[in-house]
Amino acid sequence: MTMLQDKSIIVTGASSGIGRAAALLFAAEGARLVIVARRAEPLDTVAREIKAKGGEVVVCPGDVTEPETHNRAVAAALDSFGRLDGAFNNAGAVIAMKPLAEHSLDDWIATLDCNLTSAFLAVCAQVPAMMETGGGSLVFTSTFVGNSVGIPGMGAYGVAKSGLSGLVKALAADYAYRGIRANALLAGGTDTPAAGSEENKAWAAGLHPVRRIARPEEIAGAALLLLSDLSSFVIGSELWADGGNAATKVQAQG
Repeated sequence: MTMLQDKSIIVTGASSGIGRAAALLFAAEGARLVIVARRAEPLDTVAREIKAKGGEVVVCPGDVTEPETHNRAVAAALDSFGRLDGAFNNAGAVIAMKPLAEHSLDDWIATLDCNLTSAFLAVCAQVPAMMETGGGSLVFTSTFVGNSVGIPGMGAYGVAKSGLSGLVKALAADYAYRGIRANALLAGGTDTPAAGSEENKAWAAGLHPVRRIARPEEIAGAALLLLSDLSSFVIGSELWADGGNAATKVQAQG
């Protein structure tokens, strides 16, 4: 028996990076997936990889800042698999890199929409569906930025991501007794397209005591734990998957 056998799971931001790694891992662990991202072509590529290995997957292109995207993803899970057991709400982005007071209002709103309001919209669509069948697990990708440390130029992003910690606590208060588990996954620097240049990756590696950034598969593995029944008493928490970043603020050398 695999860790997500026959569970119906939504993964957002599934076209690349952590979301892609998570979709492939969850499928290997027996999940039946609805994968969501804005770009349809790379999303289709992920789906083909899953199907080639015998997995079940439905593609649902869309923007997570729009309520209709989440409604369609939930409907796809119910129509295709008869239920919704969990979601890895992973999509997010750094909209603008600049000192906080230099952000335009549009920058601020777009950052909150992409990283925090999108999570609220996911909750509104996903929680009712999961309660219909006795509950499930929600995992939200957060980060050390704004939680253990601020980084210059990433203030709005940090504010939005830190809000996810409050979100999972609110969900615990409102829905834990209904069988809904919600947790935030606080990732360290990860080798994804969003990580930028090799120089940027090397700088980020120095912030982690392990002297490297994560592989996407390592963050996906932490999400797998939170979605599985092995974490059945983990509710409203923040799981650090950051290579020890939160344990030190001294940049490692050598």
